[in-house]
Amino acid sequence: MSDDASRPARVEDVHELASAMPHVTVEYGSGDNPVYQVGRKSFVFFRNPRPDAVDPATGERYPDVIVFWVPSDADKQALVQDRSSPFFTTAHFNGHLSVLLRAARVGELSHGELAEVIQDAWLSRASARRAAAWLSAHPPA
Repeated sequence: MSDDASRPARVEDVHELASAMPHVTVEYGSGDNPVYQVGRKSFVFFRNPRPDAVDPATGERYPDVIVFWVPSDADKQALVQDRSSPFFTTAHFNGHLSVLLRAARVGELSHGELAEVIQDAWLSRASARRAAAWLSAHPPA
């Protein structure tokens, strides 16, 4: 693993990695939050504070939630079931193939781990043709 892949991830990496995937466009939602899309389907977006994602100690809404699509419910469960994982979900996202991550906890992931989550998010939303082309150009190590 390269030094870059093993270093702690940063919020800037979310933007850089999502933008680097092919055929990506960026829309801006409410509050000028970026929404990264492939084929007009979002795969990563920065969310406004919402009542379903709150600090359990204070009840304050989290101001820094990032949403990542996942390929399957099994992938979602693998990311959210481990209590030490920075990924989480809320009842609002029941049945939705996505996980949440607070920007404040991005550094708990390595750059390589974040890249994998973003690539999987992109693959889960890209057309079959685009996904197959990307996978053939980026075989698993």
